[in-house]
Amino acid sequence: MEAPAKKIIIMSLFSELRRRNVLKIALLYALASLLIFWIVGGSLIWLGAPDWAGEFVLLVLAIGYPVALIFAWTYEITPQGLKKSLDVDQTQSIVYKTGQKLNAAVAVLAVLGALALVGERLMPTFEFPKVIEPILLAPNYEAPEKDGVPQEIRAVTLDNGLRIIVWPDHDIPNVVMYNFVRAGGRNEYPGITGLSHFFEHMMFNGTSRRAQGEFDKTMEAAGGANNAYTSKDLTVYQDWFPRSALETIFDLESDRLQNLAIDPAVVESERDVVSSERRLRYDNDNFGRLFLEMNATAFIAHPYQFPVIGWSSDIENWTYQDLESYFRTYYAPNNLTMVFTGDVTAEEIFVLAEKYFGPLPAQEAPPAIRTTEPEQLGERRLLVEVDAPTPLLHMTFHAGSAVDPATLPLSILLNILVGGDSSRLHQQFVEQEQIALAVGGFQMEGIDPGLVYLYLTLPPGADTAAVEARLLTELSRVVRDGVTEAELQKARNIMIADYWRSLATIDGKAAAIGHAEVFRGDYQLAFALPDDLAAVTAAEIQQVAASVFHRNRMTVGVLRSPADNEQ
Repeated sequence: MEAPAKKIIIMSLFSELRRRNVLKIALLYALASLLIFWIVGGSLIWLGAPDWAGEFVLLVLAIGYPVALIFAWTYEITPQGLKKSLDVDQTQSIVYKTGQKLNAAVAVLAVLGALALVGERLMPTFEFPKVIEPILLAPNYEAPEKDGVPQEIRAVTLDNGLRIIVWPDHDIPNVVMYNFVRAGGRNEYPGITGLSHFFEHMMFNGTSRRAQGEFDKTMEAAGGANNAYTSKDLTVYQDWFPRSALETIFDLESDRLQNLAIDPAVVESERDVVSSERRLRYDNDNFGRLFLEMNATAFIAHPYQFPVIGWSSDIENWTYQDLESYFRTYYAPNNLTMVFTGDVTAEEIFVLAEKYFGPLPAQEAPPAIRTTEPEQLGERRLLVEVDAPTPLLHMTFHAGSAVDPATLPLSILLNILVGGDSSRLHQQFVEQEQIALAVGGFQMEGIDPGLVYLYLTLPPGADTAAVEARLLTELSRVVRDGVTEAELQKARNIMIADYWRSLATIDGKAAAIGHAEVFRGDYQLAFALPDDLAAVTAAEIQQVAASVFHRNRMTVGVLRSPADNEQ
């Protein structure tokens, strides 16, 4: 008998709920909540509201809906509620009257929320404690974990592998976007050298949706500007624009990633453009010419030996199959890292990214670079004789990659040796002994081990062998005596000042965290430099100098006029 009785009770309760409109009210509030959340959520993204605004709306609805059901149950079903209903005007239900009060309360909360949005611009920035903050974030938004990292930065990886990092900065209503494509000279081989740089050109030359030149016109009309560059490791695309153009930029960038037009006429035109650029920067420029020859000599196996702009014969003979295959492989979303900094919120960027970049299909990962450069066991030398009013002397030594522990001490040493007019070598060679007109250098901090590169411009008729000997003497002095504490502190001061100066702009912010993510595997490492610099000792620098400045690891190049040889 118990089962039929329970069934009768349940049916009676259902009938009573339906008669008293409780079910209608529940359905009405559910539909209204979804509608409100959809409309308000879209409006907040359009207005550029902060992350907490959407959470506030969700919180109000999450409280309001259960409270409305509780009121409906209490005043329409329970004996106490039924008794109270006898004491009120029966033309309106208690639920209706209570709902009016609830709606008024929700309206008050909504007004307070709107005032908070306006007031946020006038109030100091508040950051949630680390223990509380993750609870308030969407679970797939990665928050910083390391100390010293700005807590407003967020990162996410879309399902197709596209990595996106957002660093909000609301000082000015502008935005910067960097798109790091892991395609550079190291990803090429004989026959297709220069393709990475070639696509840097092609990406601005039309899609199936937009004619050639329309990309730039649309961006400029929205108040934006752009640029790009290619290195031995990467091709990087940069956009600078007002936040009002945010969705326009997403549309432009997704269009050229998905619909790039590899038009035969455009390809042939750009071949000529790239060939002309090569002649200007390398074939007809003495520094560029020697630089290409030095890389081709210092590396005998690794693809760092290839010029980023490509060998002339390869530029002339790329096939359309080469172009299509390269673009499909290296411009896939799983091979890209995008960084946004400026007047944006992480939530709006991730929503737009899912809308515009989410449909891009992932591709099979690009082939790994398996070739490693064998140890150099002796000096390598090259001589280039061309018309040269001033001789050039270049010298390289093999060194580590961006993640090598010796890379930072070596960067400090290079700052001491060639970092500006007060550096050791400039003072000695240019100011005092006057055996050089200019001296400089840099370290290749790439994905794979690279080079320390020193270069000198000499006076007309200079004795290049004597200057080379003098340079080696100074490098040997560093190995023997090290650097002074004063030199070390000066280099630290210069590097830390440059570091903070770069982070003062949204462009510098994007570059810093993007390079840390791509080269070191974690954008948070961009904020470790102050502590890392302070930890480097003079003894460590001397030890690194001894391991790098070894003549068996050295390549020397001289460029001079044939007339100098006759003398």
